Amino acid sequence: MSAAFHDWMKTIQAGMEQDMGAYLPGAGAVPSKLHEAMRYALLGGGKRVRPLLVYAAGALFGADAAVLSRAAAAVEMIHAYSLVHDDMPCMDDDELRRGKPTVHVAYDEATALLVGDALQSQAFLVLADAAAADGAALPPGRLAAMLRLLAHASGSAGMCGGQAIDLDSVGLSLTLEQLERMHQLKTGALLRASVVLGALAGKDLDQTELTALNDYARAIGLAFQVVDDVLDATADSATLGKTAGKDAADNKPTYVSILGLEPSRELAETLRRDAHAALAPFGEKALRLRELADLIVQRKA
Repeated sequence: MSAAFHDWMKTIQAGMEQDMGAYLPGAGAVPSKLHEAMRYALLGGGKRVRPLLVYAAGALFGADAAVLSRAAAAVEMIHAYSLVHDDMPCMDDDELRRGKPTVHVAYDEATALLVGDALQSQAFLVLADAAAADGAALPPGRLAAMLRLLAHASGSAGMCGGQAIDLDSVGLSLTLEQLERMHQLKTGALLRASVVLGALAGKDLDQTELTALNDYARAIGLAFQVVDDVLDATADSATLGKTAGKDAADNKPTYVSILGLEPSRELAETLRRDAHAALAPFGEKALRLRELADLIVQRKA
């Protein structure tokens, strides 16, 4: 990781922490327990990969910073809500997330359910206000397309659908094609939305641009999950900030269980190269997107 990329990443992460705090209701606002728990779930941790993708894609097309802030916050709120619900006893039943107790442990299950619901709604409120963000000129038609994209990526044809398949697959032997399909929805859909949201914050996309971004997003979406599976099998809980080895303990199909450890690592590297290749039409302007592909594959947590 270059010093320039590291500095850029830290700047975006710090800015997002401040912006997302401003986009949430204050912890003391009624109902204070819910608002405090929303802030607990969203703030103070995480790699912020999705906001970084929003900003990197927006840089390709000169997107307004105020619009990018709202798009990035919206997609991260959707991601955070999904983690809160995924961790609940009715789903993955996990007690550790980002190195601290999960929301249902820190508060209670009913509050955790409401936190997820409220963060999802807040995401669309934040994005809907992007057209008027500090005087940014975002055409209504493009804003509608961005809202539709986020809704589609987070619903039954995207993230929620992938989670449903995941829950139904416990104890089953999936083919590699079935596993890929599941993760294209569960993880890949929201990563793709992050990339395309960032681009749409700058301009309407032609088919060549959209195809290149889709190819990039597909590669990093699968790579992200492959690396997650590798880390789940090889890293400890302190490093991951969540319970290590849980996929194997829960008898879930993973890339490691189907392919093996080393072939999974090789697949992640192949997908990294595919992501780089997809960005060729954008030249050096896509540097940050290429560096994010490297970060996704080479991360240790």
